Amino acid sequence: MKPLYNTIDDLKNGRRTPEDVAKSMLMTGFAVSVLLVLMFPVYWVITASLSGGSTLITSNGVFADPSGYNLEAYRTVLSGDRFWSAFQNSLVVVFVTVSVTITFAVPGAYALSRRRFLGRSKVLYGYVLFTQIGSGLSVAVLVALYALFVQFGVDNNLLVLGLFYAAGAIPFNTWLLKLFMDNIPVSYEEAAIVDGASQWQVMREIILPLAKPGLAVVVVFAFLAGWNEFIVAQTLLAPGNETLSIELYGLATGGRHSTPWTEFAAFAILFALPVAAIYFFAQSYVESGLSFGGMEG
Repeated sequence: MKPLYNTIDDLKNGRRTPEDVAKSMLMTGFAVSVLLVLMFPVYWVITASLSGGSTLITSNGVFADPSGYNLEAYRTVLSGDRFWSAFQNSLVVVFVTVSVTITFAVPGAYALSRRRFLGRSKVLYGYVLFTQIGSGLSVAVLVALYALFVQFGVDNNLLVLGLFYAAGAIPFNTWLLKLFMDNIPVSYEEAAIVDGASQWQVMREIILPLAKPGLAVVVVFAFLAGWNEFIVAQTLLAPGNETLSIELYGLATGGRHSTPWTEFAAFAILFALPVAAIYFFAQSYVESGLSFGGMEG
């Protein structure tokens, strides 16, 4: 009630005109409408995962009767060995992707931010180039990539798949982390060195703690690179060694006569939960990191 009271008070005192209030109401209504449109598919999938049967549309209409909601679809998905096997495979791929990305992105970003060396500008331009075309390049050379991996006998290997994802994630995340480190005052490092700190101590006790928001962004982006990707994983991994994204696709296309859409919806919700949880817990760091890194808005 307080915002409404403030609006009425502003109208009485002439601080706002009726036209301004009308514009604010229209913009608020438009924003709410856009939000509802964007959230409708999520709401539909959630309701479908809780409904009985195997279809997304019931005899009662688009949405099932809430009185018939149950967790049977989730029980079916979670009781299957294929889900947990794919979950473990996805964790392996994500762990390799995030670990390798952080290992190379942190020293690379620090060197590009603090050091002036021969060829630095060319390296920066190269990072920008791979930032822009990296994902498109991975698709364009998919056939050649598959042939190369088969020749060396590293296809159907989760560790190699994670390394491939990390190779695609390192340029963008290094550039992003470099932009963030540019905003950390050099005087902090100089003061620590004067006090006798080594370069490793400067990195561990000053740079990394101050770079936590940027590191959170890198972790989230690297996690997404390893968790969500489907095309390369589908090409390289053999049956029985799938990740969750492949299993989700297989659930939608593997049925002979019909697709178990309620199980598909439950699987999709479970697949999205880790991403939502990670962003929820790292939200403040991510927003701060994107802001400092020059990507806000």
